[in-house]
Amino acid sequence: MTIKSGLAAASVMVIGWLSILGLVSMINDAAPAFVVLFPDAELFESLSQQTRILSATQFSVTLASDELNIARSLYAKGAILVLPAGLTGCG
Repeated sequence: MTIKSGLAAASVMVIGWLSILGLVSMINDAAPAFVVLFPDAELFESLSQQTRILSATQFSVTLASDELNIARSLYAKGAILVLPAGLTGCG
């Protein structure tokens, strides 16, 4: 395996993994929190009062909410990628 094909395989694996996690967050709201990658200022302004910001950087924000279907709501508000966080067995 060459370096180029190894990098291509690793890229496909990471993109596939992120895609699966993004899909899981839309289907199942069981996660206690969600990470939004590359949030913009408009997303922060549009959060409901039920949503709490647990941590924020310029590249991500971790949110917890009592709102139903929070991941779908975040996508509707312009989030690029929403990943589940804090699931049992995650670190």
